[in-house]
Amino acid sequence: MERLSEYRIMWVMVLFDLPTGTKKERKIYALFRKKLLKDGFTMFQFSIYLRHCPSKDNAEVHIKRVKSELPENGHIGILCITDKQFGDMELFYGKKAATKNEVVQQLELF
Repeated sequence: MERLSEYRIMWVMVLFDLPTGTKKERKIYALFRKKLLKDGFTMFQFSIYLRHCPSKDNAEVHIKRVKSELPENGHIGILCITDKQFGDMELFYGKKAATKNEVVQQLELF
């Protein structure tokens, strides 16, 4: 069994900007968002969702699943980073730096 490390554990980030001008577009937006949530993604910001994955192989499964659910219109980006890279991210609430506990609580991962 591979040893878990901050270089093998991955985070998948889905960033999207979907049209919401009509009722149909809002329904498509909501459906895409619900599918992300059902697949274990957590809202990081309004149109940025994250998912923790124990390996690159597991991350690829979820990336493939997101790609299979892409809506016809809009802009969607998928970014995969290591746990080490994610840990180096600086987060702020206004000018106040977020503590690690605040970040964990926000993501509701643990």
